[in-house]
Amino acid sequence: MRNHTSVEEFILLGFPGTPMLQTALFVVFLMIFLITLMGNLIIIVVICLDYRLHTSMYFFLCNLSFLEALFITLILPGILRNLISSCKTISYASCLSQCYVYFYLGTVDFFLLSVMSIDRYLAICHPLHYPTIMNHSVSALMVLGCWVAAFLCLLLPIILLSRLSFSGPNKIDHFFCDTSAILELACSDTSFLRLICILVGSFVILGSLLLTGATYFCIFFTIFRMSSLQRQSKALSTCASHLTIVLLVYGSSLFTNIGTVSGHLLGIGKTVTVLSAIVVPLLNPFVYTLRNEDVKRALRDSIHRRRIRLGN
Repeated sequence: MRNHTSVEEFILLGFPGTPMLQTALFVVFLMIFLITLMGNLIIIVVICLDYRLHTSMYFFLCNLSFLEALFITLILPGILRNLISSCKTISYASCLSQCYVYFYLGTVDFFLLSVMSIDRYLAICHPLHYPTIMNHSVSALMVLGCWVAAFLCLLLPIILLSRLSFSGPNKIDHFFCDTSAILELACSDTSFLRLICILVGSFVILGSLLLTGATYFCIFFTIFRMSSLQRQSKALSTCASHLTIVLLVYGSSLFTNIGTVSGHLLGIGKTVTVLSAIVVPLLNPFVYTLRNEDVKRALRDSIHRRRIRLGN
């Protein structure tokens, strides 16, 4: 429940600039939204329709694409509305909901990438036991665990955030309801909540990074011990796409955290957030179609079957 809050809505300042710049940004972000949404949905459809991709690896990829589609749907429609509309307000409840869902999906993303690294570790380091261990039930439970764990991690921060008082300025210098921007407007003491956010963020990011790093250390150690270059190349190709996404996500997270600290001085806070919230979901389908032979083959076969049906 809210604690003596008189503010009923916030004003998202978004991206400043002339009407021409606002229009140009609208076109750019609209294209990004459509490409990202269609790209991730295509991956989901291709994986669902091609029985050869009904494995744990592609089940996790399907969930990752679904997550990226949700992520971009949460952020970009609001940005587009903000760019072309004179009404730049968002209600108190909607702002808190957007803030929670944004960080909830981001937390699930980190956990899911760690689960995918475990899958690659078992496939490469324990290939004989892999089909037995990573069956459909285990894969589904691991994905469910990511969503549940993310909910539990953010439960205390969102409760504390909902109890903050807002009675002064209501202008958020961002294009969505970011936690750091909201805390700047709070009238009540935010020191404990800031500490909790740091602890939870450190646990999620560093914990998942350590797990992912440890699995890839074992993966590379196993690959370099293989006697055949062909086996090494095949093993590397199975985890190349995932490793690329891992580097993009953790790299953008690093830039976002740096931008959060230095954004007030350098004015780059919103710019680096675009990197993690918009650019990474955009790149995900391209990484998995350009660097993954199985997905490319399934996509070609799907297009070929479609042409045959249209021809008949």
